[in-house]
Amino acid sequence: MPRNLWKLLATSYFCLSCWLLAPVDAHAAPVPAQPNRTILLPKSAHARLRYGAARLATALRAAGYQVKVQQQDKLPGGNGLIVVGRTTDELLRQATAAYHLSPGKTPGKEGFSIVSGEKNALIIAGADNSGALYGCLELAERVRSQGKISGSLNLTDQPEMVLRGACIGVQKPYYLPGRTVYEYPYTPETFPWLYDKALWVRYLDLLADNRMNSLYLWNGHPFASLVRLKDYPYAVEVDDATFKKNEEMYHFLTAEADKRGIWVIQMFYNIIVSKPFAEHHNIKTQDRARPIVPLIADYTRKSIAAFVEKYPNVGLMVALGEAMEGAGQDDVDWFTKTIIPGVLDGLKAAGQTELPPIVLRAHDTDAPRVITAALPLYKNLYTEAKFNGEALTTYTPRGSWAELHRTLSGMNSVHIENVHILANLEPFRYGSADFIQKSVLAMHNTYGANGLHLYPQASYWDWPYTADKAPERLLQIDRDWLWYKAWSRYAWHADRPRPAEQTYWGQELGTMYGCDATAGKQIMEAYEQAGEIEPKLLRRYGITDGNRQTLTLGMLMGQLINPKRYGLFTLLYESEAPEGR
Repeated sequence: MPRNLWKLLATSYFCLSCWLLAPVDAHAAPVPAQPNRTILLPKSAHARLRYGAARLATALRAAGYQVKVQQQDKLPGGNGLIVVGRTTDELLRQATAAYHLSPGKTPGKEGFSIVSGEKNALIIAGADNSGALYGCLELAERVRSQGKISGSLNLTDQPEMVLRGACIGVQKPYYLPGRTVYEYPYTPETFPWLYDKALWVRYLDLLADNRMNSLYLWNGHPFASLVRLKDYPYAVEVDDATFKKNEEMYHFLTAEADKRGIWVIQMFYNIIVSKPFAEHHNIKTQDRARPIVPLIADYTRKSIAAFVEKYPNVGLMVALGEAMEGAGQDDVDWFTKTIIPGVLDGLKAAGQTELPPIVLRAHDTDAPRVITAALPLYKNLYTEAKFNGEALTTYTPRGSWAELHRTLSGMNSVHIENVHILANLEPFRYGSADFIQKSVLAMHNTYGANGLHLYPQASYWDWPYTADKAPERLLQIDRDWLWYKAWSRYAWHADRPRPAEQTYWGQELGTMYGCDATAGKQIMEAYEQAGEIEPKLLRRYGITDGNRQTLTLGMLMGQLINPKRYGLFTLLYESEAPEGR
């Protein structure tokens, strides 16, 4: 361990204590009054523009501005307008001409430009609705940090990664009565947090603030909790009251996510059927050795179609492996003859033309073979594979495991890197920005990936709570803000100069913990030095891939350096361990 680590950690805790104990100044100086501002949107503005304008208005009012938000298609006279829209909107064309602005660089997908013009005006132009939203959030951040709209602005920005998302497990680490692995219906008894609208709003705001555009919900067979099928009415596995709650919550969640530019992506395993369906037909809910049969294929296709029709702005991620044996032609057929046709059926029934994302999880299947067969049938396809096993070991996975990532990235679909469970980091607050940045750079430069699928840093199995022992349970979105902020920052732009990043994080941590930027840098240095310890140990003793651990909580150093004496490791572990460094 570095000699000065404990000193740095002590500095971190001192600053945190100062922040927690600092008294509130009841006589703080009032926010100075600022000029009036009007945020102007097109009359038919998308919900993302309205959400972005509302967030910007909140930031401006907190800084002392008097703010109005209006929607109309004709540019009014007057000073101090902030015109928000897509680059193709007529209102934006009027503003560009009125304020004598040159078009400048056109931002790419989800990109935006913010330009100052005559009459103290600002234009926020998005390449699309998400871009306009991100432009509003960018200006709001600047207002919060500077206390005003500062100086003349002329900037353009857009993300590097196509999909930037986090995941929540709608699963448990134990089996429900009468069920087996992956089988967890959506009910208030099993998942009370799923029905907490205020918590969802806070979480979705966190994702939006971090410019994430996807949210993955992991579950074995969610359809029987969310849709009724005319041909299989007995397949629903929740009572009528719960089904109504599920409908309401899922519509609420998907609508709230959409106005923040977020695709909800529902994950499911195959082949699994609902418990009532299985009992009705006297079959098992899942059987790895079961071949594809017409009854189950028809039920699954119609379940997917009903889901896509009923819940717009929702994508799907399928794990072909684990619940279906092998990685051969059955996987190809299931994906191309059941899943994709189900999605297309649902789109046709809904009259929807935008293709939702379908993500193929590469685990336990021949993903290159499956995606090659699927691409001629569906164009909005993605692949996903674990960037790590259950533990954080290195920011450059190696061997045949790494070769799979390069292969998938070279195909005509976007490859997503899954930062998986990370059990070795629990219950710690991991926040090494340097390690995270190097990981994302490796995703781009070594593997050619262009998407991030981020697990929670704390317990995946006990969302939304952390593993801390506290008088009241802590929420992951509060405790682990740094985890989300760091991964999403580098998913937006990975190649940022290191000295500037040290300054950035010093300011962020100083603000968070009530310290100056110098102390904030020391806090980050402590995070980064401590953040290498377990990954380096596991890099020497752990396995490259898989869901196993080689360190135990409370392990002594003697047990670590002389494992055979204590019988802690098997020959399997030693033979699979990567080269240590």
